[in-house]
Formats: sequence, structure tokens, C-alpha cells
Amino acid sequence: MPVFAFEKSIGAVIFIIEKDVPLFLLLHYPAGHWGFVKGHIEKKETNEVTLRREAEEETGLVDLKIMPNFLASEVYYYKARGEEERKRIKAGRGTRIFKRVIYYLAKVNRTKVRLSHEHQGFAWLDYNQALERVSNQNSKKVLEKAQRFLIEYLPKK
Repeated sequence: MPVFAFEKSIGAVIFIIEKDVPLFLLLHYPAGHWGFVKGHIEKKETNEVTLRREAEEETGLVDLKIMPNFLASEVYYYKARGEEERKRIKAGRGTRIFKRVIYYLAKVNRTKVRLSHEHQGFAWLDYNQALERVSNQNSKKVLEKAQRFLIEYLPKK
């Protein structure tokens, strides 16, 4: 059985515009951290299909408008624990995971979220609140990049 696994996931920085201000959707994971929608690419899926499937599974959101010309990524390492570790061992997969997540920026038109069992809460936050709440530095950089993009993209008043 391999000790290490290299995985690629797709994620989304999801936002809505309220009173001309972008609000970002953050998900609260059972491990305690706050982050974005993300998940594994399944066999024969494109990045966009994965993005839309994960967003629907994790939040119930289906009306995503993917912003052109935005991509961000984060790379991190973790050790599988608990149920994930048992499943990986049974499947002959590595329990030390190097993961790359490619993020898209997606706009939605409604704030109603239906959480999956993978999360214990969510929040729609403005940039400063979201930056404070996001748990890891890599995700903060993704959020910063999304904010810079939106400042350029959104119409000026």
C-alpha cells in the first residue's frame, strides 16, 4: 500500500452581491475550520462538472455563474485520521495526502443554503469578516485574490 497520495480537488469561492458589496460563502467543517466548497474530481468529470456537483452537494446552490479569467489554487498536506484513514487503508490508498485545490470564483443570486452532512454551519460574510474567519493562510490568499479580482470586475458607481 502506498504511504503517500497526491490528489487534486476543485473548489469555489462563492459570492453574492448585496447592496453593491460582495458577500462570500464560508463553510464550517466539523474539524473546526472555515473554508470554501471543494471536493474530489470523480472519474471522467471536468473541473466545471466537479465544481457544480460539489457546490450542489455541499450547499444546494445550483445557479452558479462562473467568473471568467479567475483561477486560484492552494497546496497542502494532511494525514488522514479516523474514518477517512480506515477507508483509505481498506482501498489501498495512501494516508498521507498532498493535495492541490484549484478554485474558481462563482456568483450566485440567492443566499439560501442547504448544508450537507460534511459541514456544521455556514456564513455569508463581507471580505474583512471572511478574511478573519477563514482558517488557513492558503485559503486567505485565495480569498484575497478573489477580492482583488472583484474590485476590478464589478462595475464602478
